[in-house]
Amino acid sequence: MKIVFFVHCFFPDHFYGTETYTLGLASHYRSWGHDVAVVSAVFQGEPEQAELINRYEVEGIPVISIDKNKIPHSRIKETYYQPEMKGVLEEVLKELNPDVVHVTHLINHTSVLLEVTSKLNIPTYATFTDFFGFCFNNKLEAADGDLCAGPSPTRGNCVACYLKESAQGGYAEGWMKKAAVPAMANILAKGLIASRKMGMLKNGHLLGLTEDLIQRPNTLNYLYNNVYKGAVAPTAFLKEAYSSNNVTVPMHKIWFGIDIDRKPKSIRGPGHIPVIAFIGQIAPHKGTDLLIDAFKRLPENKAKLRIYGPTDQSISYMENLTQMSHGVPNVEFMGTFDQKRMAEIFDEIDLFVIPSRWYENSPLVLLNSLATHTPVIVSDVAGMTEFLTEGVNGYSFKRGDANDLYAKLKQVLETPETLSQLSLTTSYERTTEIMAKETFAIY
Repeated sequence: MKIVFFVHCFFPDHFYGTETYTLGLASHYRSWGHDVAVVSAVFQGEPEQAELINRYEVEGIPVISIDKNKIPHSRIKETYYQPEMKGVLEEVLKELNPDVVHVTHLINHTSVLLEVTSKLNIPTYATFTDFFGFCFNNKLEAADGDLCAGPSPTRGNCVACYLKESAQGGYAEGWMKKAAVPAMANILAKGLIASRKMGMLKNGHLLGLTEDLIQRPNTLNYLYNNVYKGAVAPTAFLKEAYSSNNVTVPMHKIWFGIDIDRKPKSIRGPGHIPVIAFIGQIAPHKGTDLLIDAFKRLPENKAKLRIYGPTDQSISYMENLTQMSHGVPNVEFMGTFDQKRMAEIFDEIDLFVIPSRWYENSPLVLLNSLATHTPVIVSDVAGMTEFLTEGVNGYSFKRGDANDLYAKLKQVLETPETLSQLSLTTSYERTTEIMAKETFAIY
């Protein structure tokens, strides 16, 4: 069988959860004798390729990369439905001629891909790795920072999210800059929705962005429900979230698999200072500031804090973290590391913290932590607590609450033997081969 995976970006330049997941499936399928390929893309604004279509290999798997700088978008609609992509997608699919297409992320390709696979009669499946199918910011985070259930009937909450993001990102002009304040974002969104309904929006840009945000859930919902033959949901929470937002695609809950050295933790010697760590994107929604805030309150030399991640992802946020940690002993920004060192890095960590403000959905770094017998403290959101047994492999804290995170850290560190005992009951046995077999079975 020939299977082609479509993913928004890929190795070697992009190497986070969705990319790793895609590579895992493709590698196993290939090892079983199937013909596989990956179609990826270069984000608009990243360094350009020489040609629209670039070809290379990753671990023996053919990769086709489409440069979105050469098919740029200028309005919101084109981030989820870009007709200009039809030609190149059809060309690529006719060349590859797959028996099955598996989409692990639609960003960059947009939902036009589903129209193309439908036209070419290619059975198409998906893995829902985040909330792209119904949420504008992919995070189910409302403009005021609260967690969101999905688009409201008027789509006013989606418009508010866009206005706030645009204003805080420095892209807004004129009165739209006021949306940097969440309360104003909601007020302005309601005004735009009402003005559109009354036919008062004469400004082409305002009418266009409002229409695009209102129509986004409808467009994706229609194409998902009419094209996808089946989908993988890696958590019960994500499966329910899609169902609650009118996605009727047959969904299969298949937990992600992890391939890593599962040897026991190295024995800690007398006087060992526990290492607390964060690994991931250093951005506001990941809540790294919450961890630093909580860590600062611990007694000196009670623990060490190591923060792994790219320091250039959000310059202003990184500057804020640097200021917060200035003069605080035992806080280190470690940068990134080769994925091959994952087991080595985790062997040095005694407690792993994921302080995310948003609905994380089975992050692979969480599963790596559990698989290496590293207990965790995570935000109390369903996409992570599904893997947590309190007091057995870790603890949860109230999302966004540095005080509660501090209390949990203090509780764990009060008794020296707690972390070593937790490491003995912390594990995660699912491998990528198990995951791949269950996924292949849905075709």
